[in-house]
Amino acid sequence: MIKKILIVDDSIVARLGVKNCILKEASYEIYEAFDGFMGVGEFKRVSPDLTFMDITMPVMSGIQALEEIKKIDKNALVIVITADVQLKTIEKVKGLGALTLLRKPPKKEDIINAIAKAREIQESKEKK
Repeated sequence: MIKKILIVDDSIVARLGVKNCILKEASYEIYEAFDGFMGVGEFKRVSPDLTFMDITMPVMSGIQALEEIKKIDKNALVIVITADVQLKTIEKVKGLGALTLLRKPPKKEDIINAIAKAREIQESKEKK
């Protein structure tokens, strides 16, 4: 079950947008970080069930943060949200183990579908 969600983005507007897309009736614990370095720190601190990650951020990029998070937990569920939808970027984040990539700004239905996909993956792992 997904209970804790981490949102990592240097834009407060983008973080708020993701939070507003998440179903209100679900009681998720939401954590936030404003760059990749802080995101890795928050990931270590709260062990989220799902992480939304921007790519272009100061201090540490989302790609670098994704690499670090996967070293901490190879099964971490990370959804990348970015305006950079070049094929090489998509291939890079998928190769690093991102669950999926959403285009910025994400649509509410895309966020909900991504959470549902993450929930299915997590539940199938728990059954094993």
